[in-house]
This record gives sequence, C-alpha cells and structure tokens, in this order.
Amino acid sequence: MSIAPDKAPAPATKASLFLSLGLVCTLVAVFVYLLTRTVLFFSDGYPWHDRIVAGILLCAEGFILVHSLGYFVNILHVVRKVEPAKANAVGLPRLESYPPVAIIVSSYKEPLSVIEDTLTCFYNLTYPNKYLYFLDDTRYDLPNQDAAKMAKYRADVDALCQRIDVNCFRRKWHGAKAGMINDWLEFADGQYREGFRFRPYQNKPRPEKEKYVVVFDADMNAFPDFVETLVQTMEANPKLAFVQTPQYYTNFDVNRVARAAGLQQAVFYEYICEGKSSQDAMFCCGTNVMFRREALMSVGGFDHTSITEDFATSLKFHMGGWSSAFLNRVCAFGLGPEDLAGYFKQQFRWALGTVGLFRTIFLAFIKNPRAMPAVKWWEYFLSGTHYFVGWTFFVLVLCPIVYIFTGLPTFFARPEIFVMVFAPYIALSLGMFIFSLKRRRYSGHEIFMALLLNNISFPVYMKASLLGVLGVRGTFGITPKGQSASMPLKTFWPQLGLATLSFVALVWGLNLLYYVREPVAAIAVNTFWCAYHLLILATVLYFNWPEVEIEDAPLDS
Repeated sequence: MSIAPDKAPAPATKASLFLSLGLVCTLVAVFVYLLTRTVLFFSDGYPWHDRIVAGILLCAEGFILVHSLGYFVNILHVVRKVEPAKANAVGLPRLESYPPVAIIVSSYKEPLSVIEDTLTCFYNLTYPNKYLYFLDDTRYDLPNQDAAKMAKYRADVDALCQRIDVNCFRRKWHGAKAGMINDWLEFADGQYREGFRFRPYQNKPRPEKEKYVVVFDADMNAFPDFVETLVQTMEANPKLAFVQTPQYYTNFDVNRVARAAGLQQAVFYEYICEGKSSQDAMFCCGTNVMFRREALMSVGGFDHTSITEDFATSLKFHMGGWSSAFLNRVCAFGLGPEDLAGYFKQQFRWALGTVGLFRTIFLAFIKNPRAMPAVKWWEYFLSGTHYFVGWTFFVLVLCPIVYIFTGLPTFFARPEIFVMVFAPYIALSLGMFIFSLKRRRYSGHEIFMALLLNNISFPVYMKASLLGVLGVRGTFGITPKGQSASMPLKTFWPQLGLATLSFVALVWGLNLLYYVREPVAAIAVNTFWCAYHLLILATVLYFNWPEVEIEDAPLDS
C-alpha cells in the first residue's frame, strides 16, 4: 500500500508519459537481450570448455537482467499508480483521539552524545500520548572489560535518561536487538522474567498498553511531527502491520563514504520502496518505522533467528495476512558509515541476513505457494537474492580478462550481437535509470558514486552470500559511528588483485589490437571493458581516504 504526503506536487504529465514509454521500451529491450543470449548459449557448435565460461557469464547476465526487470517494473508502478495518487491526494482523516504510542530505541554501547541527541528528539516529539523507552542492551558483564569504565557508562546512561524523562529498560542479554525488543514487549505486556530491570524516569501514568510501537536506531533523530501522520495512516488502515519511512544521513555532505552510501539508500527508497508498497510488498527496514502492536504480538514479536530481523519479520507479517506501507517523506535523520570498515560491516550484516532468509523464502514458497500472491513472492525473491550481485560483478570483471588471454567465450567474437541487442539494452537501461532519478533531483555524478561504492564491495557480498547460503547466521553488530579511518591496503587484495589483472589484460589487449587485429571489434570491446573495470576497482583507494574524525566514539572503538 502506497502512501502520499499531503499537498504533494503534481508530476509533469509529458515527463511521466515519456518515462512510461521509455520504461516499456526498456523492459522489451531487457527481455530481447535475455532471450537472445539464452538462444545463443544453447546453439550448437560450442566446445564444452567454451560452454562452461559462456554458461557462467549467462548466469551473471541473467541475474542482472532479472533484477533490472524488477527495478523497472517498480518504477512503472510508481509512475502509473503512486505519482497520480500523490497528485490527487486529499489527505488522511484528522485524528479524533490519540492512541498511546511507545517510542523505543535499542542501544549497544553507543556514544553518549549520539544517545542524547536521539532521546532529546524523543522528548521533542509533538504527539501528546507518547511513552518513551530507552532499551540499554549494553553488555556490562563481559570479561576483559574495564569495570570502572563500564560502571561509569551505565551511571551516565541512567543520569541522561532521568534528565530527559525517558524510561530505561535492561534485561539479561540474549538475541541482540530483536531479543531486546521482544523482551521489552513481554515486559510492557505485564510479563516479568528474571533479569528485567526497569527505571520509570518518565514518571507518566500508563492507563493502557500502547497501541503502536515506533522503533528507531540509536543514531536516528526524528522530526517533531514524526508520529502524527503515521498514526493517522495506521488508524485509517486496520490491516497495516507497519509503516516504513526513509533513512537520511546528516553526514551526507561531509564524508564521501556516507555520501555514496546515502545515495544508495536514495535509489532504494525513491522507487524500489514506493513500487513495493504499491503492491503491498514493502518490507521493514528496522528503523524509522511504526508497528501495530497487535500485529507484532500475532507473529510472536521480532524474528530473532535472523540478523536482519526486520526483513524476516516482514515475511511473517505478509504470510500472516497483514499489509505494509511506505511513506516517502524524510521524517528522521541519522549518521551513515564514515569509512569503508564501517560500511563493509554494515553491508556484510545486511547481505548475510538477507541471503540467509532467502532459504526460508524459497522453502516457504515450495511448501505453500498460495500463502502470498505471486507479486509478493516475486518481490521477496528479488530482495532475497539481491546480494548475489557480488558474484555477478566478479564474473563480469573476469570474463573480458579471460577473453583477452584465451579467446573464451567465443560469443564475444560476434560483435554484431552487441550492436543488435546489447547496445539498445544498455543504452535504454542506463538512460531510464539516470532519467528516473534525475526526476527526484539526483545528479548523474551522485548516482555514479553510489554505483562505484556498491561495485567495490563485491568481496563483502560474495563472502556474506556464500555464508548465507550455507546457513551461517552470524552475529549482530552495530555500524561504527563518529570515526573515519583508512583500512590497510592488504585488506583490498580482491579489488586490487582484479585491478592488476584488468591492467595486464588492457595492455595485452592493446598489443593484440596493434599486432593481431583479428577479431578487431571483439578485442577492442573487451579491452574497453578491462579499462572500465580497472577504473572502477581503483576507486577503492578514493573511498579509503579518511575525512572526518569525531572525538566521542563508542566504548569499544
């Protein structure tokens, strides 16, 4: 279900028609290229070793083409359904009453300055019937810690909560963020277990249980009117399990990693989320989200078996008959990762949890394909397989190198195929991708930076997706904040190793063009791709350059 904020500007009709037509043409071009590549692969005349290389390449290209179809179909849904709905929006009904809302944040050893900013924003929320909870998930019982330092941190947290009038909840540690929220749900429901510790610093009567629960990450600062619109939406749609809002990074303009990571978020939130929401297939992103407490309790709380508990819980909601929605309005802001170490840690956790859940999605589909409509299964399959993109990039970089040195796959030696089907596909795909985001006021340079950061992360995605397929769950870890440091160059051996191979292949390709010259078109095209990939891989050095250092860092930094 898609939601439009009040007084949304009407989209330009001519631009919308042009985009719709372009998207249809792009979808046709993607399908034609995929069909052509498949037919060529199954054609006779290729030796077995050629088929192996060509088959691996076809799988990589097929992955990109299928996900491109998913992306452009989502844009088409937005242009046809969401944007007209925004233009004609009359607004949600006014609230006649204010049901109680719990505002919660779970924190693990976050810097005190980060916590203070978040809790202050809690206090400043204008919604009248709010209850504020700080869920301190810090491990104070771990060995090899400075006991005095940890005791002081705990006392400082208590003093901060008391000063801002925010309730503080602690428990015996298990299950990281998902386990912490589930324990709080039990406590708020009147169930008490050993280890629960609650300090009612808000000092506010609680005559009834909260109807809705808003969840934030510890570094997310909400705008004062965050709650009202979401409550209006939930009250108007009793089957909504949650409403998700975007994330926005405040260090977007001062740090290159945070800027590129934020632009990746923008690509995701602008069209993918709106498209998924229009098909009632939006999944929770873990922060800046409001849940219906009844829905949470009906699925047993957050799914703590996955480190991407938000995505896993969304699947439970949809399979349980609940709906979801996305409100494309920035309602909160926070901090993005400020160096590659923090970014890679974040991406590894997301990739490991998402691919791990793909196994669950696949088995659930085999067991009961009628549990959800086909469109929802399609969207979950796309989301669950997204992080295999690392393997795809690796194959696409390696194939031109292999061709330069071995002449395989021989498919590359037929440049007329590229002229007929690849050129229209790549031109339309890139054109529509850039044009669609420019309509949302993002420049081509910004989009390119986001793609670069995604591409150089391929070893992280490869490792995480492999472990996810093998069923390795991993552990939850916070993304470091307030720090920017370079990683040792040896850390980037996959990126720099492939860059070296691309450089050698580039030199050899130029040599072949000068001395051999046959097949000149195929050698030229693959030499170009080697140069292109070399430039992409070299940007790992650009992103590894530290920019910002903030004194107040986490306790374990």
